[in-house]
Amino acid sequence: MLKQVSKYWWGQLLGWSVYFLVNVFFNFTLNKPNLHAAVIYMIIFTMCGIASTHLFRTLLNKFRGWGSYNFEKQLVIFLVLVVSTSLVWYFVYNLVLDYMVGNRPKGKNFLLNLVDRGYLASFAISFIWWVIYFIWHYVDRNRTTQVDRLKLESTVKELELKTIKAQLNPHFIFNALNSIRALVDENPQRARTAITELSNILRSSMAIEKVETVSLENELNIVKDYLALEHIRFEERLQVRYEIDPDTLELQVPPMMLQTLVENAIKHGISRMVSGGTVFIASRLNGMEHEITIENTGQLVEKNVVNGHGFGLESTRQRLSLLFGNRATFDIRNKNEATVEARVVMPLL
Repeated sequence: MLKQVSKYWWGQLLGWSVYFLVNVFFNFTLNKPNLHAAVIYMIIFTMCGIASTHLFRTLLNKFRGWGSYNFEKQLVIFLVLVVSTSLVWYFVYNLVLDYMVGNRPKGKNFLLNLVDRGYLASFAISFIWWVIYFIWHYVDRNRTTQVDRLKLESTVKELELKTIKAQLNPHFIFNALNSIRALVDENPQRARTAITELSNILRSSMAIEKVETVSLENELNIVKDYLALEHIRFEERLQVRYEIDPDTLELQVPPMMLQTLVENAIKHGISRMVSGGTVFIASRLNGMEHEITIENTGQLVEKNVVNGHGFGLESTRQRLSLLFGNRATFDIRNKNEATVEARVVMPLL
């Protein structure tokens, strides 16, 4: 049942209890006469305070958009609420006292008593109560806005990742089919084998559509199938070497990222070398980071590739940014006069 009590009523109960107990304590320690009557007055005063603040809080919440008003309008609302609450509080308190003991100030005395300690107390407490109430709503609105913004960013991030993955598959399939097409006339048997390997790749690709990351081992299996396809086309012109730290096989990487970088190495490197070349794939741990490098024979010559803005390179950079923020890096460069190196560094998940 206590769980059903709202934060507002918990705040009311706690705040007014502290106020009441502090006043009783000071009345008791200061040895004021008629302590019993003072406690009864304090109970009535506190109950009137609870009723008046709750009344104007209910009226305020009739205007659901008040939180979006500018500062000047909210300041006016705040001052009106403070004055209204304290006046109603003071008036009701004196009505109750008049009913109980018949000592309510009337006529001119009522107005004169507005400036005595009874009204000043209700005004000061109303001021503090509404300051706390406005600050609470300001903090709550900011927290809600932040949560909504994070949810929106998460949704946008998910949509961006799906969009990039949707773009990757047609890009990869198009290049793979081109490789197979070149084999159909030259070697039909190898072409059939290539189609089988392509179906294996597509099956793996469809399985990772719904995930943001996959293990490096899964990604390597796709890369090996892809390189097997390309090896049929390039034959002895394509050499592949691996240097994989076994401890990195279970680490998570963006799906199709390694395949995209290897495909880039084949397309812009090996395929343009008359004598072919070597693709070297390495994965290692470097402190608290996972480092993957792909080296290929060749040189960066095209403007977009040199600047790292080709589709495959740009999609790699985007996915790393979406998944890891600025904790991941990607760069591609001419390592020497005969080798291009693409290097990805990711934090350990």
